[in-house]
Amino acid sequence: MAGQEDLDWANWEYIEIITSNIKKITDFLNSFDMSRSRFATLREKLTALEQRIEYTEAWVTKGEMLT
Repeated sequence: MAGQEDLDWANWEYIEIITSNIKKITDFLNSFDMSRSRFATLREKLTALEQRIEYTEAWVTKGEMLT
């Protein structure tokens, strides 16, 4: 039965390697998703800031034209 035990051990090692790699992929994807979410929030903030700058520039330009 030594042959069967060797086969079981080899299968166990193979399963451990696959499980470990699946965990690594899952960690990477979770990290990527969190980063993507942070970038989306940052993009929204930058868009709002750009709009405020454009409004301020238009307001200042209009004020300069009046004087």
